[in-house]
Amino acid sequence: MAELPVNPLLAAQGTYPFVRLTQAKQAAAERGIEIIDLGVGEPREATPAFINEALIAALLAEPVSTYPLAVGLPELREAAAAWLHRRFGAQVDPDTEVIPTYGSKEAIFTLAQVLVANGRGDVVAVTTPGYPVPARGAEFAGAEVAELTLTQERGWLPDLDAIPWKRLALLWINSPGNPTGAVAPLPWLAEAAARCREHGVVLASDEAYCELYFGAPPPSALQVGERSGVLAFHTLSKRSSMPGHRSGFVAGDRDLVELLRRFRPSLGTAPQAFVQRASVAAWREEDHVDEARARYAAKRDVLLPALQAAGLEHVGGDASFFLWMRVPDGDDEGLATRWLEHGVVAAPGSYLGPGGEGHLRFALVPTVKACERAAELVARLGT
Repeated sequence: MAELPVNPLLAAQGTYPFVRLTQAKQAAAERGIEIIDLGVGEPREATPAFINEALIAALLAEPVSTYPLAVGLPELREAAAAWLHRRFGAQVDPDTEVIPTYGSKEAIFTLAQVLVANGRGDVVAVTTPGYPVPARGAEFAGAEVAELTLTQERGWLPDLDAIPWKRLALLWINSPGNPTGAVAPLPWLAEAAARCREHGVVLASDEAYCELYFGAPPPSALQVGERSGVLAFHTLSKRSSMPGHRSGFVAGDRDLVELLRRFRPSLGTAPQAFVQRASVAAWREEDHVDEARARYAAKRDVLLPALQAAGLEHVGGDASFFLWMRVPDGDDEGLATRWLEHGVVAAPGSYLGPGGEGHLRFALVPTVKACERAAELVARLGT
């Protein structure tokens, strides 16, 4: 058989980092090692019962299955807009400034396809260490990717003076940050938005972890006042323990949202109607979010002191469900491998891009009891 045609970008990008981590966990489990997985940031909290009940009721109420419209249900857009107003004081028009998405990952991956012109030499700036999807999506859209290396000295925020503004089409930021947990202050967000407007650049803010915090509530890019050129990406995966439901939204500049409304019918990635109706219930209720935040805080209180006692330094912020820890000798992959042999899984910072070397990321997603077992193990193992 002749060789199959393959987009060379697929080969060039290599294996998705957390596929490698999954392979290592599977190999350890096959050797009989009991795994406590603090590596992959997938929420494992039970979805609140009232959300499941809303989903079941919606499913039973619509026995004839139909394709969901890309613009989403009006009541979902209204619930999202109302939540943005309650949470951030941001006034957005649900009809023109909000569009539901299939979680936030696909929307992040595809945004560059809307903004980048083939052959124009457009640049997309992404932060590193960080979530790899914005860069991968930009590459598949034909953009040049500029990596903005984050440092502790700058609070794990990109240096706005170091951004290659020439030819830049899109600047990605992530607050609270994955993997660092750092929060961008509102004055910094306002300056970033102003600089983007000055250069005709879209500012895209991934705010997936904004409801998981252990200090002051993180702000949103939607609070900057002048929102032209600004988009914020939100999801129920972390806030409401709904990763499998794949439900989120994008909000911001109405002209950009209109571009998404024109683009997204070709994708067919709107959440199913019954998921959208369950999402309405989730966005309207806050008690379950407070309860989830308290559980993550309890896990953090258990694990962080143990990691510090083992010799790791906490160098990240106080939001998200990640702990970003510096390894004393800088050998993040070596320490991760040693601890994996005893069942504790952490993500090497080097998996998360340049600037991540010498760090480990711990996701506070197992149960409190599992975090307690992990704390006992790392205290005994040390670095």
